[in-house]
Amino acid sequence: MTDPPSMPERYRLQTYVLPQPPEPGEGLRLALWQGTGTAATPEALEENLQRLEQVAALAAAQQVQLLAFPELYLSGYIVTPALARALAEPLDGPSLGRVAAAARRHGLAIACPYPERAEVGGEERFYDAIALFDRDGALLRNYRKTHLWGPDEKRCWSPGYLLDEEGSAFTVQPVNGVPVGLLNCYEAEFPELSRRLALEGARLILIPTAADAWAMLSTGEHTDRPYPDVSRSLIPANAIQNDCFVAYANRCGEETVNGRVMAAYLGNSVVAGPHGDLLVAARPEPTLLVADCVPGDYPPLHPAATRYLDDRRPELYEPRPATSAATTAATISPR
Repeated sequence: MTDPPSMPERYRLQTYVLPQPPEPGEGLRLALWQGTGTAATPEALEENLQRLEQVAALAAAQQVQLLAFPELYLSGYIVTPALARALAEPLDGPSLGRVAAAARRHGLAIACPYPERAEVGGEERFYDAIALFDRDGALLRNYRKTHLWGPDEKRCWSPGYLLDEEGSAFTVQPVNGVPVGLLNCYEAEFPELSRRLALEGARLILIPTAADAWAMLSTGEHTDRPYPDVSRSLIPANAIQNDCFVAYANRCGEETVNGRVMAAYLGNSVVAGPHGDLLVAARPEPTLLVADCVPGDYPPLHPAATRYLDDRRPELYEPRPATSAATTAATISPR
């Protein structure tokens, strides 16, 4: 066993908390880890597992009830298709066994993004996945990313929930009695997905991400522009529209593969409240963000208890068959 990786010499603890954590069913004390790391090797995976243990201890000291990490935390985000397959593990593999043990040891739920290997539809497939464990280490949810970003992710991963045997894509799970839904990075930018989870009853939507300033793609190409920063726009908007908390957990700084810098991240992790307010918002530096997400702190946004979810008219939202201009004109012409 190698020596555990040291925590950054300097990291911030940013909190927006009550004197005591919320009671079950009242709310949820959430923590997001925003840090740097290594990727794409067995040594990187071991280092990231050991750091997860250290961060879980820090979070437990803050009485955190749910701790979340960025997208593909265990392997690192930057991988090639070959490396993705080499590092991927099944849901019951040794790495997630250690994550479940950390949840039990520290008494908090953990959302851990990882590369999944699974037999689906009679063939081996690979997924950009998130495993959510409760404070006892029991699996609450394994979520597979459904909307893959760009050509690079499509080279590395299969989209989740193409087949009925995978079950429902969008579900909610109770953590401390609060319904939590999961999305993954690029999926934050599809309003339909957050709305779908809100209709399932989510009061917190948790979105690990890997939003970069630049990255080296698996083809050897350098990205031509930074990833769009949605932390101050779409994340608060999704929270308002769906009357729920939305958390966006990103990396910061550089990510290395065998000592070579392969990406740098925006460090724009945030937790937005149901009124679009930012409870905590990181600078681009290592940070443990901690926020009490208490739905009862937020009365209706509109006067007279008006709510978007109550006033929807879904029958209007489905596309209708195309109507020719001639038919339309005939329909509205005076007789």
